[in-house]
Amino acid sequence: MLETKMLQERIDYTGDQLRSHFVREKAEITADGVVAFRGACAVTGSRLVDLEDAEQHSSIIAEEMLHFIGEHFECSLREANYRLRLFVGIVGEFIRELAPGLVLTRDGDDLYIADRKLTVAIATVTPVSTVFHCGVNIDPQGAPVPAIGLGEIGIDEEKFTVAVLDRYREECLSIDKAIRKVRGVV
Repeated sequence: MLETKMLQERIDYTGDQLRSHFVREKAEITADGVVAFRGACAVTGSRLVDLEDAEQHSSIIAEEMLHFIGEHFECSLREANYRLRLFVGIVGEFIRELAPGLVLTRDGDDLYIADRKLTVAIATVTPVSTVFHCGVNIDPQGAPVPAIGLGEIGIDEEKFTVAVLDRYREECLSIDKAIRKVRGVV
């Protein structure tokens, strides 16, 4: 089971939210879950989970992002990265549907439009779960790389958020059904 919720509270993402039970604290979701919220993004220094970014003294900054925090229990870090890539794929599907004609590309777990970065994403492990963050730029002002946001491409972020959360929940449910409907072979 996976539960989702769009939070009405504005939360500026600093990296502190990428931890176990953030989803439970903010949305009272006690199972696997994903929450979405709007807020600025400023992740620097020791809050950077990506070791390559940290070693290069990078930062992740945007004036306004749509943030998704997911938490899965009984999930390996490898599976968490697969799940994150599925999530980013769903984000990309909706971008293509809502803004046809854009040249959208995916590189790993990042989405780009004409060489401008649209998303940031990372998955990691906690003592009790795996968690992921996917941030979709709304207003990328302040980004340290060429970036683009939903505002510039004309996508309504509320409808987009609901659609992404619903599709990811449906995909997770479909996967759960798929692994329970087969018999083993020897």
